[in-house]
Amino acid sequence: MKFYSEYFEKAKEAGAFLVTVSDKKINEILLSVGEKIIEKTDYILSENKKDLDRMSPADPKYDRLRLTPERIEGIVADLRSVAELPSPVGRVLKETVRPNGMKISKISVPFGLIGIIYEARPNVSLDVFSLCFKSGNACILKGGSDAAFSNPAIVENIREVLEAYRVPPACCTLLPPEREATTALLHAEGWVDLVIPRGNRGLIDFVRKNAKIPVIETGAGICHTYFDKDGDKEIGRALINNAKTRRVGVCNALDCLVIHEGRLQDLFYLCSLLQESKVIIYADNEAYRHLAGVYQADLLQHAGEDSFGTEFLDYKMSVKTVACLDEALTHIARYSSGHSECIISENPVVVESFLNKVDAACVYENVSTAFTDGAQFGLGAEIGISTQKLHARGPMALEELTSYKWIVRGKGQIRK
Repeated sequence: MKFYSEYFEKAKEAGAFLVTVSDKKINEILLSVGEKIIEKTDYILSENKKDLDRMSPADPKYDRLRLTPERIEGIVADLRSVAELPSPVGRVLKETVRPNGMKISKISVPFGLIGIIYEARPNVSLDVFSLCFKSGNACILKGGSDAAFSNPAIVENIREVLEAYRVPPACCTLLPPEREATTALLHAEGWVDLVIPRGNRGLIDFVRKNAKIPVIETGAGICHTYFDKDGDKEIGRALINNAKTRRVGVCNALDCLVIHEGRLQDLFYLCSLLQESKVIIYADNEAYRHLAGVYQADLLQHAGEDSFGTEFLDYKMSVKTVACLDEALTHIARYSSGHSECIISENPVVVESFLNKVDAACVYENVSTAFTDGAQFGLGAEIGISTQKLHARGPMALEELTSYKWIVRGKGQIRK
């Protein structure tokens, strides 16, 4: 812990320095970081290739780890969007004058130092830095060993820009990839104000159980789409395919199709596009009978109990048959991670009931769950999707990276 404390101390000091940096300068730095990352694209891709060469392309994490020129351009575009957004710091959230003349203001302020623990997702390094920096927070990053070359390649370019602007480079600190650094971060009381895990359920559970500092849970997504008796099959076919196959390794990907028994005759049509992506379907008995002989045989399996409540992060999906909306709601309530849930229906009464009763951060009507994303919500970028209810829920962007304090002004008032 003594070794890691040097990282924490410098990052904490950098966070305190950030409150003196103007929003104009912060925006200039962010834009310069974007230019630097584009300039160094070839170098970053060469380091990313070293990581990719150590991982099987069949590994579900491979796609999340992989960077391309187009993906780097997209990441930088998000960073530039963040720079264009208004600062969330110093906003007057509430203001009142008490009968005794005291003026009380509730003002948004940065947390200070935010720790992020994440797996094979080098894009997180840049996303987290841009959001934390714009909101006046220093960040301390703990990436996984899968991205042992990619993450330093990105962070070293960020730090070069910070130094050029005479801002402490410790505003963006990357811990070593070894596991001991994770434990040290989770025990960094007095230094780190908040830690956010981004990864699978195992990582999130580990962080929650072992952290001695505040935690906001993000990442794990067990997402359902309910195709109702009154669903439009053209809409359903497109949404199911998009939610499942757009990017299988992300948390907003579809894991379970729940279908009304009255529409089983349309099940193959709804799933037909999935065959092109070689999606394996784990179907319950009723669904299996309607898919057998029409859906590709080597891609169709009987569902087991572990087929439900699983975040596949792969070309796999389960199918559950229900007799009514209430059964669908019961199934979702049992297996949902509280991330993103969708209903496909043209019945406004059923839709409103679903939207009101489903307990999740994002609930959709006739829209792909792939849209659960900070940029898609108009928030610039995101630091993660919070699946809890304390402080933040859903895409966490700039506003969610601030706390607040009360400022009280007066002229000598005393309390009797």
